[in-house]
Amino acid sequence: MPSLRAAIQSALFVVCCQMFAESSLAGDWPQYRGPRRDDISEEVGLLPAWPADGPKLRWTFDATGAGYAPPAVVGKRLYILGDRGDDCFLIALDLPTTFDGKPREVWALKVGAKFDFEGNSWSSGPSATPTVDGDRIYALGANGDLVCASIDGNELWRKSLPTDLEAEVNPIGGGPKKLGWGFTWSPLVDGDHLICTPGGPKGTVAALDKRSGSVVWRSTEATDQAAYTSPMTAEIDGIRQYVVLTNQGLLGIAADDGRLLWTHRRRWGTEVINSPLVQGRKIFVTVGAGGGCELIEVRRNAAAWEADSLYSNKNLANHHANVVLLGDKLYGNSQGSGWTVLGFETGEIITSERKIPAGALTFADGRLYLVNERDGATILIDPTKPAGDSPQPAMIVGRLKLPQASDLRKPKGGFWTPPVVSNGRLYLRDQNLLFCYDVAQ
Repeated sequence: MPSLRAAIQSALFVVCCQMFAESSLAGDWPQYRGPRRDDISEEVGLLPAWPADGPKLRWTFDATGAGYAPPAVVGKRLYILGDRGDDCFLIALDLPTTFDGKPREVWALKVGAKFDFEGNSWSSGPSATPTVDGDRIYALGANGDLVCASIDGNELWRKSLPTDLEAEVNPIGGGPKKLGWGFTWSPLVDGDHLICTPGGPKGTVAALDKRSGSVVWRSTEATDQAAYTSPMTAEIDGIRQYVVLTNQGLLGIAADDGRLLWTHRRRWGTEVINSPLVQGRKIFVTVGAGGGCELIEVRRNAAAWEADSLYSNKNLANHHANVVLLGDKLYGNSQGSGWTVLGFETGEIITSERKIPAGALTFADGRLYLVNERDGATILIDPTKPAGDSPQPAMIVGRLKLPQASDLRKPKGGFWTPPVVSNGRLYLRDQNLLFCYDVAQ
């Protein structure tokens, strides 16, 4: 029989969890690429343009450690991954409630060993966004250490993907065999399951029980090594499924039991980084280093599935960053041709602009926020305005320059962490430095 004290403590913990969940806001960013995993924030009431010197810098936190992982933000709590010394940590910050306040680190949980390797001059540390689901957080280190923690920082369960799931990452582009540049996909919570893409001979995709970490199923018919992309959900012809992009092409995996529904095979000869964009039956993919882009349509024909290419070209070849789909247009940088607006249905270039730099972006309240991958400078873009031929395209309605640079970035490493807009704040990361800007009106 539990003691009265233990029962009271348990009840208090439940109340605290409920209070925490109730404190979450509409502008939360609880997982990879935001609420719907599409780089679109639900924020409103943001500045439509920035002052000449940029938005107000609220604070800088200088101890997130090495890595490229973006933060997850829920209510007044921020979670982020970073390498400190020889170890990777999941770090929780309480966000300030006053304009001049500073964030407070409330706990840091060791996830695993630091990720790096001899001869690596590009990147080290974690890249996956933590996933917040109610009173739990799921975090993935670059070495394949997957940890589930409570919101008070207690470890609830863990898996070593290479050891427990025989996981493998495609090493094209560099890095150790079966590990490459590390595990970079972000966990997906879907109902009672935690969807992962360990890759390897036991199955590219795995569903874990999110409460215990036990394996529910593996995609034994699909055994591609993992790429650097994250699993995405889709509902196609009444069947819930997970869409995963690997170096060998696209996979459609049934959500209920992990069976392989369909494939679209295409061998990409470089690092595959961008996760697929799903709109109904249509799935858009883009790969850098000349890979280009493709739009695939998936449909069920009786008991069989078909996946047909609607177009395939090099009009949008995005590498380290990402693209955003707004209505019937895709926005992002294409290697060799610069900033590109592409027709989603047609694959044709609507406009392009070399004056806008390459970088990761996100969308909020009618504007695109783009981080220059060379120096971290960030611009605010109004996509309704034309690019124009002036020294500064009319579509740029704001600029900011980071006040300092990290000394932890590798010599060839860029500013590859996507921006996060949450609850009136813009979060930008340069390795151990996390900057918070006020972008609310």
